[in-house]
Amino acid sequence: MSRLVLAALLLVLVGCAGPATDPTPTPLPVPVTTPEAAVAQVIHAEKRLSGIAPHNPDAIGQAAWYEVAPASGVGAFVVTVRVGWGDCEAGCTDEHVWHYAVAPDGAVSVVSESGVAVPDDAWPDPLGAGRTGIGGVVTAGPVCPVEKNPPDPRCAPRPVDGAILVVRNATGTEVARVTTTADGTFFAELPGGFYVVMPQPAKGLLGTPDPQSVTVADGAAVRLDLSYDTGIR
Repeated sequence: MSRLVLAALLLVLVGCAGPATDPTPTPLPVPVTTPEAAVAQVIHAEKRLSGIAPHNPDAIGQAAWYEVAPASGVGAFVVTVRVGWGDCEAGCTDEHVWHYAVAPDGAVSVVSESGVAVPDDAWPDPLGAGRTGIGGVVTAGPVCPVEKNPPDPRCAPRPVDGAILVVRNATGTEVARVTTTADGTFFAELPGGFYVVMPQPAKGLLGTPDPQSVTVADGAAVRLDLSYDTGIR
């Protein structure tokens, strides 16, 4: 058999074998030019933050949140992340705060951090282990006309069955529509990226939750708890 034929056979065998497996995670798109992309880089570096949401100063009991600000003069962003735990309805008894710098090339570094170590159960909950997307629980309250202290378990918010949630991507295109189950839970399987979850009005409930912005990291799931208003006073 000629050398030319042997070389041709080797090329065919190599082509059939397919590419070698690359164990390195797929990098996120760069350059980083938006706050959403900066947050995605931080979550890509620390998957346990995958359930985090933007800081909402009007939310009571928001344990974990992030804020983004441009880094002056360097074309980058500073992402402040806070994870709190312990009686967060009253402001959280413990917390850990990070200040991440995200460079235009996607490099993430910790500028500073403070607080005690975060316990395992305080990190944002990655619902749907092994899946990527957005999941959580939808409830409605108040259930009783008068709240008691200590709280009466019978007056705890009730799960909402049949609530419709519309998910839109960064361009405003609808990419998913999910309906809650009898226990109020939902899960929308989605690729990593920035999304806005838009709860729809639910029959028998007066108040509809505001749209919520979330950033999903590849290989992780965001937990999102939503609450409708029953109108009971």
